Amino acid sequence: MSEELYEGVPRNKIPWYPTIDYGKCVSCGSCVDYCTAGGFGVYTFEDRDGKKLPVVKNPYNCIVFCRGCEDKDVCPAGAITHQSEEETQKTIEKLQKAEA
Repeated sequence: MSEELYEGVPRNKIPWYPTIDYGKCVSCGSCVDYCTAGGFGVYTFEDRDGKKLPVVKNPYNCIVFCRGCEDKDVCPAGAITHQSEEETQKTIEKLQKAEA
């Protein structure tokens, strides 16, 4: 099986994936539904202290620069963030130069 690439860079070297702020998360599961419907499977549910919480299970399944799960229509609590697009682009460019 070949390694998945993004613009010539191994996807698992690109730090782009969602982070959940559990202080804000209301465990509605909309992020899980959104990502599962798209076929990416970044999220899953996990039982923690008797509460079902969304967790980032497959971070590198996240589409680079996608922020769909951050949208207020998906996460009304504003609990999901991603890394800086600018910093991520710089990382990709550095990796592209290293791969060349």
